[in-house]
Amino acid sequence: MSSDRVRDGWVVFFDIDGTLAPTVSTAAHLAAKLGTSEAVEAAESAFAAGSIDNAAVSRIDAAGWKGHRVEDVCVWLEDLPVLDGISETVAWCRDRGVLPVLATLAWRPVMQALAERFGFEPGGGPVLETVDGVFTGVVGLDFDEFDKRDVALGFAASRGVSPSRCAAVGDSRSDIPLFSEVGCAIALNASDALRELSDHAVEGGDLREIIPLLEAWMFEAASD
Repeated sequence: MSSDRVRDGWVVFFDIDGTLAPTVSTAAHLAAKLGTSEAVEAAESAFAAGSIDNAAVSRIDAAGWKGHRVEDVCVWLEDLPVLDGISETVAWCRDRGVLPVLATLAWRPVMQALAERFGFEPGGGPVLETVDGVFTGVVGLDFDEFDKRDVALGFAASRGVSPSRCAAVGDSRSDIPLFSEVGCAIALNASDALRELSDHAVEGGDLREIIPLLEAWMFEAASD
């Protein structure tokens, strides 16, 4: 494939929980550090079942952060189980003028920490209120799956990239609105509902498995 035909003007959005972190959500991982695992796991199960919304999950989760410092987040995430090949996939994107962007419902400090670690562009996300660098236990800004879609597409639009030249990689309910708008939707270790809405479905433990799909899509789209 000629690199000139796919150079610039592309964005790929990556979900975090269930996607980059496939075996345990960042909320559950951090709840273990905070001593709030039981409450967070129950809230996440209820969200997955559709019985509560993400705002309710956020309030339950946020309460456990009270009194902890923002600077601790990177340390807490050092042993987060993640897919293999993340850094290599981000490098592949960067080498081809593709912006790799995090699009997530994970807390914004979590997103920022992972963006810095792997080289992603940070997107939006729910906000934990802080005072003097300490979490108050209060939600500063709610953020749901529709906000996730709108912020992601707004990010692309601000860089002159249309939804047709955006791809999204995700695994579950929170990815549905964004999947419905982008030019290439890749379900990675995903729920049946998301697989049905995707252009491609991949199973595996290495993010690099999506690269041939992105490459083929970009070549086809650049040819149109």
